[in-house]
Amino acid sequence: MGSSPKAVLEGGPSDLSQRIVPITPPGIELRIAHDGGYERFRVTPRWRDTSEGSLPVYEWFEHIEH
Repeated sequence: MGSSPKAVLEGGPSDLSQRIVPITPPGIELRIAHDGGYERFRVTPRWRDTSEGSLPVYEWFEHIEH
């Protein structure tokens, strides 16, 4: 398996372009550029079955401006 790890994003703005994103390296928090700032997501203990396999779920917790 040469592909990079991925995660499922849950919550946050409904107009995010992707809900399955690469996580490099896997960790505690993701920042996704969106609408002039960043959406921040935290890892949860949950996993979700997706078309790309079972992936960890990251939950939205805040928007920060640039």
